[in-house]
Amino acid sequence: MLHKKGKEVPQMLINFTVGNWMSFRDKTSFSLVATREQQHGDRLAKLGKYRMRVLPTAALYGGNASGKTNFFKAINFAKQFITRSLLPDYPIKVEPFLLDGAYATKPVLFHFEILVDDDIYELEFALTSTKVIEERLVKISSVNEKVLYHRIEGRSDPQLHASITSQRLLFAFEGTRENQLFITNSVFQNIPTFRNVFQWFDETLVLVAPDTRFESFEHLFTGVTPLYETMNSILPNLDTGIFSLEGEEVSLDSLLIPDELKQKVKEDAKSNMTIKLNDQDEKIIVTRDDGKLSVKKLYTYHKDSQGNNTRFEMRQESDGSKRILDLLPAFLDLANSTAPKVYFIDEIDRNLHSLLTQQLLKVYLASCSQTSRNQLIFTTHDLLLMNQSMFRRDEMWVTERKQDGSSSLVGFSEYEDVRSDKDILKSYLQGRMGGIPTTMADDIFVVAERHSYE
Repeated sequence: MLHKKGKEVPQMLINFTVGNWMSFRDKTSFSLVATREQQHGDRLAKLGKYRMRVLPTAALYGGNASGKTNFFKAINFAKQFITRSLLPDYPIKVEPFLLDGAYATKPVLFHFEILVDDDIYELEFALTSTKVIEERLVKISSVNEKVLYHRIEGRSDPQLHASITSQRLLFAFEGTRENQLFITNSVFQNIPTFRNVFQWFDETLVLVAPDTRFESFEHLFTGVTPLYETMNSILPNLDTGIFSLEGEEVSLDSLLIPDELKQKVKEDAKSNMTIKLNDQDEKIIVTRDDGKLSVKKLYTYHKDSQGNNTRFEMRQESDGSKRILDLLPAFLDLANSTAPKVYFIDEIDRNLHSLLTQQLLKVYLASCSQTSRNQLIFTTHDLLLMNQSMFRRDEMWVTERKQDGSSSLVGFSEYEDVRSDKDILKSYLQGRMGGIPTTMADDIFVVAERHSYE
């Protein structure tokens, strides 16, 4: 993808490792570096500088409570901790593995390898509920590795690399609190040294939870943006009944929101400022121009039996239709964005028909090439997506919960007996790859039948 000025701006996730986070007791690594497999090779991002090919997508399968969402939460927590700053003395909301007492007080570990502006960076940090134990940032070129800084609990020396050492950075290091990352504080102090890495987490990495409502909906209120036009051109073809989206002027008093919130909106709406209200299903924007308050609400339109437009409240739409409205902007962003994104969508198939999910994925994958830099990672229960005509083996992963309650994450490419000409779904359902529910259904029904006679 190209930046607005025509300059390529590579931004990708290369690898993520987590340890002692929720059900992931042991260090678990997730790599998006392609193997030697040749299938769908034309869509892999080619990083010639590193002689590396990077995957544009990855699918995480697994049974209920196997660890898929915990993995999503790990990346989400790390993003928030990097890009937000806690108040002094606030606890860090780490969630270590709880089924082994020895791990309750051990640090939680996060390690990222990311591509930013044609260079690879490694950012890793270890945390407890009270402090950062260790933090390190490394810049990797095609010929060497440079430790930009290394922060260790109890050491006053920031170990800054000579090429970036400055009084401002030293001052920022001294002012970094125990419950805060050095990279975070330096950016908050307006020091640009690590801003490109910070912005990768803040702007490039986008996480979409199952209950996430599309955040940037204000673009849908105007008929002049590409997103608005594209959304309304695609919606009639998705079999939801929705013909178009329209933002219409309403009065603030007519909104079904608490009076206290209405008053707060009036007070907070300053001149030339936009306030977004995303109250459950309602999508509303409030602006104030020349002292006048303007309130617009997003509606869907359907065609009645005579072909006339009929307005629907967003709350009247089905869960599946609302899920499409939440996800479609992400797929449009992935397929057309001039600023590369890394999307991680948890439960991508939630409330969607399998064929529709497949179609969305195919449209995205068709847009990928050796020069594109967008990525889509997702978790799913939909086994119809376990399809080698769509995905390479190294793009498919499975999470499994072990008997001790810990989770593991394994790539399908690690199974030597799984070839492109074999039924990968059959192998999975037979339990040869793990990650399937172990419900012991026969025993459940025997117990239920016994209790029914007691």
